[in-house]
Amino acid sequence: MTEITHKVVRVKERLHGGLVPAVPVPRYRNGTVHVEAQRSYAAYLCAQNIAGVSVWVHTGRGLHLSRDERAVVIDTWKEFLKPDQILVAGAGAIPDPTLAGPRRREVWLRDSRLMAEEASRAGADALLVFPPVIFGDLGERERNDAIVEYHRELAEAGLPLILFYLYEEAGGVRYSAEVLRELLALPQVAGMKMAALDSVMTLQDVASLIRREFPDKLLITGEDRMFGYSLMCGAAGALVGLGAAFPNIQSDMITAYMAKDYARFVELSARVDGYGQAVFTAPMDKYVLRLLACLGSEGILPEEAVHDIAGFEMRADEIERLRSAIQQYGIY
Repeated sequence: MTEITHKVVRVKERLHGGLVPAVPVPRYRNGTVHVEAQRSYAAYLCAQNIAGVSVWVHTGRGLHLSRDERAVVIDTWKEFLKPDQILVAGAGAIPDPTLAGPRRREVWLRDSRLMAEEASRAGADALLVFPPVIFGDLGERERNDAIVEYHRELAEAGLPLILFYLYEEAGGVRYSAEVLRELLALPQVAGMKMAALDSVMTLQDVASLIRREFPDKLLITGEDRMFGYSLMCGAAGALVGLGAAFPNIQSDMITAYMAKDYARFVELSARVDGYGQAVFTAPMDKYVLRLLACLGSEGILPEEAVHDIAGFEMRADEIERLRSAIQQYGIY
């Protein structure tokens, strides 16, 4: 067994039936990382029933973190994770608005590779690959080839890849069936995270493709608003922002489904969905701040650490709605 194959097997084993929260970063109002809150948050979450955590991804504003901030975040989680918990790191880049054409793509790809290499050196177990939206202005054939080559280049960092099918409104890319087949055939790929949000047919189509043609790859749900249904579609594990505050009930839901305890699964799914409706609502990108507010409402984070860089503010009635959902559905 090659080294990369061994790594892929380990990641798949931990993700199968497991929950990996995509974690936010506690911040002061001025946007700087609240290091003490980051540490207490990591200590809390790693003591929960999770298979690992995912850092530097959208929930953690990964592409907006400076290199020093990325180091603080990943080093903190490495300190608190248990030996059997994995660390998944996002890899990608924000296109330079001052550049255009091939040079813009060249610099973006270089920065994406550097982030992947940084994750590898820091001890990550796998990469969650940000969708390459930069190729959107290319013709279909050229775009498809560029998407596959991008994933191949990131794989050179020596870590298993988790593909990421993200809905376009959130900065995702609609992959064709041809591209999906090429990506899923890569030996470095452990599976694919689905976050189609409101496109049930997209979830169903990708799930069917994996089930028929790539049964050795994991379908990983990132579907915060159709969590239970995505398990019924074939997801064998979860990598979700919704798990970043109170993961145990979601972990129990996955376990119930895997054990075919369907009565328990239906009950838990309804409760998780009720909570998800309070956290994942319009404006959708505010969910990061809502998750931090959930942590603050239960005293896991201090109030001064409940801030995000997206410019949103939490009103008193919004916080109360979150508290009510947490209590009503027995989330924590």
